[in-house]
Amino acid sequence: MFHKEGHKIILITFIFVIASFLLVDSFISIKWLQTTIMIALLVFLVLILQFFRNPKRKTAINNRQVMAPVDGKVVVIEEVFESEFFNEKRLQISVFMSPINVHVTRYPIGGNVIFSKYHPGKYLVAWHPKASEENERTTVVVENETYGKVLYRQIAGALAKRIVNYAKVDDKVIQGTDSGFIKFGSRVDLFLPLDTNVKVQLNQKVRGGESIIAETNE
Repeated sequence: MFHKEGHKIILITFIFVIASFLLVDSFISIKWLQTTIMIALLVFLVLILQFFRNPKRKTAINNRQVMAPVDGKVVVIEEVFESEFFNEKRLQISVFMSPINVHVTRYPIGGNVIFSKYHPGKYLVAWHPKASEENERTTVVVENETYGKVLYRQIAGALAKRIVNYAKVDDKVIQGTDSGFIKFGSRVDLFLPLDTNVKVQLNQKVRGGESIIAETNE
């Protein structure tokens, strides 16, 4: 199953690959060169298909827990001052996505969307310390009565030139369902209460909608 954000690109890629096969067969007579080009075209197609895959995830819905919003590796767990919405110290947990990861963004908790904003910006590498504040990004805050407020931020990287965000203020959302998509490698930051019970470690790999990032101590 492929994400809807990739349908147009996948179709264009299929047409390009088929047309290229016909041209190679018609105008290149050297067999080894034909084979090399065709293999390269097939690899390119497979990479595009892999990037836009959208596997089904079984989210065990729990309002006391924060689920990983994306697939990737935990690269930051630290206390920071969050200045856009909370204006106070929060616990930042960041997940970095490589180009081969699933790039669907999922709601980390269920509840009501109380904030959603797009910011144009730079395209620093996703692991740059200033990427969270200077890169193109979207900030979304979801609230429920059990856990409270969770802010997650989709951040564009050096390759990611388009962020898709479905969250709108006053939406009632379900934990683990699609909230957006980031094209071609980036990261997502979570900002959680300081007293939250963290369930992941640095460099741990997580799966969006399935891995538990944190849970309330109450």
